Amino acid sequence: MASNETFAKRKLVLPVFLPSFLFSTAEFGIIPSVPATALMMGADLATAGFITGLMMIGRLCADIPAAKFVDVLGERKAMIAASVSSALGILLSLFALNLFMLGAGVFIVGAAAAVFGLARLSWMTEHVPVSVRARSLSILGGMFRAGSFIGPVIGAVVIRFYSVQAVYYLPLVLCALAAIILFFAKGKEDLAKNSSSLKATFIIAKRESKKLATLGLASSILSALRGSRMIGLPLLAIALNMPAEQASLYIGFAGALDFAMFYLSGQVMDRFGRGFAAVPTLLGLGLTHLIVGFAVDANTFLILALLMSLANGLGSGVIMVLGADLAPKDARSEFLASYRLLVDFGDAAAPGILSGLVLAVGLTGAMAGFGFLGFVGAGLMYKYIPKYAVQPANRS
Repeated sequence: MASNETFAKRKLVLPVFLPSFLFSTAEFGIIPSVPATALMMGADLATAGFITGLMMIGRLCADIPAAKFVDVLGERKAMIAASVSSALGILLSLFALNLFMLGAGVFIVGAAAAVFGLARLSWMTEHVPVSVRARSLSILGGMFRAGSFIGPVIGAVVIRFYSVQAVYYLPLVLCALAAIILFFAKGKEDLAKNSSSLKATFIIAKRESKKLATLGLASSILSALRGSRMIGLPLLAIALNMPAEQASLYIGFAGALDFAMFYLSGQVMDRFGRGFAAVPTLLGLGLTHLIVGFAVDANTFLILALLMSLANGLGSGVIMVLGADLAPKDARSEFLASYRLLVDFGDAAAPGILSGLVLAVGLTGAMAGFGFLGFVGAGLMYKYIPKYAVQPANRS
């Protein structure tokens, strides 16, 4: 076990953890500048929102083709190529002359993120011992959480003191730095595999359909709940007439709690099993979505935000861990491409579904709808994790 701990903490820093932190910081770092840039080019609010959303659309469009790309290059080279591609997308956004160029740049960043995410998860599945898989992937999830928090904060500060355009430079440097670190990182060289076709990816998805229709669907539900939480809390703050800076501060406190729990989640999954993290997370998020109506002022808003982060933090990295557990050895990239498509679809669909429900039944009813969905996901996790996911060898 000591050697496994050493492997998890030391041998993954340069090949995966540090590049992932840099890449996610870069990816999320341009988010504050994209809508602002679009508005400067004459877009209205709806168009600016659509252009910002092209990052997720790019991710969805690239999820399936990413499997072929990773198989051709191998995981490490695919991550390098994704980092370079993301840098090119940021450059295109920086020097965009119109909304079409800006949208194309944002789309490229999203597509590159899909390739990078698939490649790093495939690499971790191949190289990390099963006994420390959950802890390692939880740390990876922590790197993603840190980047998604730090990136927008840096972007907002740069906009405040410099300009909208200046925001693009730091993510550009971070992507380049991630590529350089990956290029020089020492470790086992991953081998390129036989080039898979899109048809082969769909064949594997059909073959593994029971896994995708059960734990894959449950993971998609978890992703949707995380998305509804991120959208719902700011909407709730507006409904409560909270000052923007106070709402942002409280959501930041909650995010810090979420981030602080990432390693604990991995410990739980490796020692007791995946269900001990996945089921409580979905139950907790479901319950906290149901009690949104009890938040009537700033204090109860903070309590709700902290409870949501506590529930979410219990499952840090669980989606990646389950993906690694479920992936067949003979078609790892092909399966993970389909799995990630399900997860990303849940994340992408949540804002639109929540908005529609808010118009129909109000914010409290809309969040409650997602809450009931969380119980469905918890039931799927409880029933199918013992069948498909890796179980701990011992509980000592």
